[in-house]
Amino acid sequence: MMGGRGARTAADRMTTAARGWLASLDDEQPAQAAWPWEPDGERLRWFYTPTDHGGLPLRDMRPVQQSLAMQLVATGLSRAGYATVSTIMGLENVLDQLEGWQVDWGRERGRDPQLYWLRVFGKPDGRGPWAWRFGGHHVSLNLLVRDGEVQATTPCFLGADPAESPLLGLHSLRLLAGAEDVARDLVRSLDEAQIQRVLLTGVAPVDIVGGNASTSRAWPSGSRRCTAAPRRRRGCGRRTTRSSGSPPGRRGWPRPTSRRCSRSSCARCSACTSGVCRTSSPSGRRSSSPGSGWARSTSPGPAAPSGTERHYYRLQGPRLLVEYDNTQRDVNHVHTVWRDPEGDFGFDALRLHLQTAHR
Repeated sequence: MMGGRGARTAADRMTTAARGWLASLDDEQPAQAAWPWEPDGERLRWFYTPTDHGGLPLRDMRPVQQSLAMQLVATGLSRAGYATVSTIMGLENVLDQLEGWQVDWGRERGRDPQLYWLRVFGKPDGRGPWAWRFGGHHVSLNLLVRDGEVQATTPCFLGADPAESPLLGLHSLRLLAGAEDVARDLVRSLDEAQIQRVLLTGVAPVDIVGGNASTSRAWPSGSRRCTAAPRRRRGCGRRTTRSSGSPPGRRGWPRPTSRRCSRSSCARCSACTSGVCRTSSPSGRRSSSPGSGWARSTSPGPAAPSGTERHYYRLQGPRLLVEYDNTQRDVNHVHTVWRDPEGDFGFDALRLHLQTAHR
């Protein structure tokens, strides 16, 4: 969460950009793009799979509207973050070729860099809370503005498929390389006793463990291997799809599957909303202290080619949960997510507002 002058400056930029985009909409577009403020419900629904994320897609906007939409997206990201998101969107063209132009997902073009959706909740007029969501395949941004400040920026999901692509010359494009290389360097710096403390399991999960659940919780302290099957919940009527190239599921780890939810709307739609593996710590309690964990070998090099061992890690604390997973498409398909277990979607800020303003 931001605070102080920086949060207000960012909120001012967001408000100006959101107003500009909303003002550009045609008569029928607001039905998809501009929804009333709601503290929960649809606002808490998020995806990172290639499905309808809810909102107005870029492909249904005029060029000037696309520009205004991306201007709003840029206000919620650093310069590096915006470049990363833009490149993730462009990877849809690369993935389309990699899959032989065959994936259709029930639409004219399956891998489409214009299938990213934007929706604003509430009115960016300074009178009440408002939020915006931008997402598509491998991108999910969720931001909340209240009292003139940016109060929440999570869940924030970024992924890359392929994780590594050849470029002209002797270089390759590794879009999320930093997230792996720094973690691997950290693990390699540990001694054997420390390794045993941070090693979660010798088997990496097939995806981020929290899935796209609306709420997140910390991994239990001291857990090593999950033995309970993940819970699945009915959801929002949209299709959640197992990504191409996913390895087979393993006992105890969530595996995204393709199915259609049966409810018309749900804040907890997910390929797997297990949240955490249901294992117990030695004390029988869940830990809220900062910590980290690695799953699978530390052997592949920082610029590891495809075909190396699948790997996963997480960092967690009272207000931090980060997951990284590279297990799919022959270890060339990265998922990363940053969450705030107490403040995703601004839960903490809205709770404090209700306690102080509505007694």
